[in-house]
Amino acid sequence: MNPPSVARSAASPTRIARFALLAVVLALLTACASAPRRSASATESALANEPARAPDGQAAAANDVLFRAMALVGTPYHWGGNTPAGGFDCSGLVGYIYRNATGMQLPRTSGEMADMGEKIRGMTALVSGDLVFFGNHGRISHVGVYVGKGRFVHAPNSGGTVRLDDIDGPYWRDHFEYGRRVLD
Repeated sequence: MNPPSVARSAASPTRIARFALLAVVLALLTACASAPRRSASATESALANEPARAPDGQAAAANDVLFRAMALVGTPYHWGGNTPAGGFDCSGLVGYIYRNATGMQLPRTSGEMADMGEKIRGMTALVSGDLVFFGNHGRISHVGVYVGKGRFVHAPNSGGTVRLDDIDGPYWRDHFEYGRRVLD
């Protein structure tokens, strides 16, 4: 008969690994959030100082999405791409993250993704794991995954790589349409 401490030790390595991975992601977010910012507006300051939050009851799923998203930073952009080996376009990246982190099958295009889940109008209402959409006058042309503290992961353009950007930077702030909460 094994003592109770031996039975618990089988789950401990998994828990320890998960907490260690969470600590690494939080450290990366903290490091990225401390980058110098251009003349911050009230909204920009509020976003950078907001704690990373997850949707109610979905902290584990949001963490899985964040881990997957952060792990793909640096992957090459490839139009139509939807795998790390082949590269990613914006919607291919988001679909891959959600499929592998949560098992969710998202539509293939950013325009189709923009019709899913609860619409989030303001940047300050975003939580980690929300999809963020950009475009011009309601026409969606780009999607990324909000990671918290005013930052999002996306595959921006040809010749580039998957990267972490400020959602309230000059270009992204001016083209932000809304967010969508697909984790419920």
